[in-house]
Amino acid sequence: MTMHSATLAIDETIRARRAAGEQVLHLGFGEAGLPVPDDIAAVLSAAAGRNGYGPVVGEEAARAAAAGWFTRRGTATGPEQVLFAPGSKALLFALLATLPGDVVLPCPSWVSYAAQAALAGKRVVDVPVPEAAGGVPDPALLEDALTAARADGARPGVLILTVPDNPTGTVARAADVRAVCAIAERHGLVVVSDEIYAEVLHPADPDAGSAGPEAGGSADHRRTAEPRRAPSAVRLLPERTVVTSGLSKSMALGGWRIGFARVPAGAWGERLMRDLTGVASEIWSSLAAPMQTAAAHILADPPEVRAHIDAARRLHGTVARAVHAEFTAAGAHCRAPEAGFYLYPDFEPMRPVLAEQGITTGAGLAAALLEGHGVGVLAGEAFGDAPEGLRARVATSLLYGETADERRSALRSPDPLSLPWIQASLTHLREALTALTAPARSR
Repeated sequence: MTMHSATLAIDETIRARRAAGEQVLHLGFGEAGLPVPDDIAAVLSAAAGRNGYGPVVGEEAARAAAAGWFTRRGTATGPEQVLFAPGSKALLFALLATLPGDVVLPCPSWVSYAAQAALAGKRVVDVPVPEAAGGVPDPALLEDALTAARADGARPGVLILTVPDNPTGTVARAADVRAVCAIAERHGLVVVSDEIYAEVLHPADPDAGSAGPEAGGSADHRRTAEPRRAPSAVRLLPERTVVTSGLSKSMALGGWRIGFARVPAGAWGERLMRDLTGVASEIWSSLAAPMQTAAAHILADPPEVRAHIDAARRLHGTVARAVHAEFTAAGAHCRAPEAGFYLYPDFEPMRPVLAEQGITTGAGLAAALLEGHGVGVLAGEAFGDAPEGLRARVATSLLYGETADERRSALRSPDPLSLPWIQASLTHLREALTALTAPARSR
C-alpha cells in the first residue's frame, strides 16, 4: 500500500494547525512562494475558454516554444523531442514505468522518486551523495554500488539526477556530473535529469542579479548578465539522457501543473517518445489547453518573464542564506544554499543535548520542532536518509508572506529581510533553535 506523499502530508498538517489557530513556522513544503505575474495571469485568463482536448504530446506552439527554450540554454532541440504533461511529476512516473531496469538514486533525494519506483515495480539502489553537494551519487561509490546491486539480483537501468538539488538546495559539481555520466555510460544506464530548479540558481554575488520590474528596479539595474547555469548530463551523455522540467518552481505555477520533458534525438529517443506518448494517452490524455497557451508564452522568454525569474533568484538566495545562518549559528552542519529554496541541516553535533530530550532520530527531531516549538520541517528519512540521522529538509520559500501583497512586496524589496513578517519568522526560528539545542541545565 502506497503512503501519502510526505511533502504533501506535512503541508496539509501544518495548514490544518494554522487554521486551528496555532502559530507554526512553515518550513516543510517546497512551494515557490511567489505571486503569479500579472501578464502570465492575463494569458491564462484569455485562454480560459479553450476547453477542447489537444494532442497528447502537446500543441505545436507549446512544443516549439519549449524546443527554443532548451536551444537558447545550449541544448539544441526540435519540437518533436518535447512532451508536455500536467506537472513534471507525471512525466517522471511515466519514464519509470516505460524505461527498463531498476532505479539508481542519490541519497538523500526527492521523496517521490523511490515511491514512484515502487509503484512501477522497480527496486531502488541508493548511493550516498558527495560531501560538497547533493543531487548526484558520489562517483567514488557508484561503481561498487552497481556491482553490489547486480550481485543482489537487481537490474540497474535508470539513474536519476537532480541538478540543482532537492532536498539539499545545492548544485552538483561539474566534475561529479561528468564522472557519474561516464559510469552510467559504461553500465548502460539511462539518465533521467530532473532540472526543475535549473532556472533558480542564486546569483554568484549575493548583491547581483536583477530585481526586475516586479521589484521596482531601475532600467539600468535590470540590465544584468545571463544567469549562471548548472551542469547538465544532457551535454555529456546526450543520446541517453532525458531531461524533465516544469514551471512550478521558477514561475510559482505549481498549482497550474505544467511539466515538460526532452527526449534524445535519434532512433532510441523516437522509440521512447512513442512509448511515453502511449503511457500519457492512458493516464492524462493531454495537458489542459489553457496551460499549453501559458506555457508557449512563458517558454518564449519574454523580457517580463525573465525579469520575474531574476527577482525570484535574488529573493530565494537572500532568504535561504538568512535561514542557513540561523541553523549554523545553532550548531548544525549545513551545506550553503546555491539554488532554489532548500536546506538540509544536520544536528549530529547536538546529539548529546538532543538525546537528553529523547530525540535520537530525524523523525523525533522534526516532531520536537513542530510540537514543542511550532516549526515544521520534514525528517531526512522521507528522502531516503537513515532514520537515526538527525537531519531534516527545510524549505524557506513560504516565509515570503501570508498574502499575495506580502509576497509581492518581498519580491520587489531591495532588502526583503527587513520586512516585518520575514523578520518575525527568522526570530521565531532563532528562538526555537536556541530552546531546542540548549543544555538541560539552562532550559
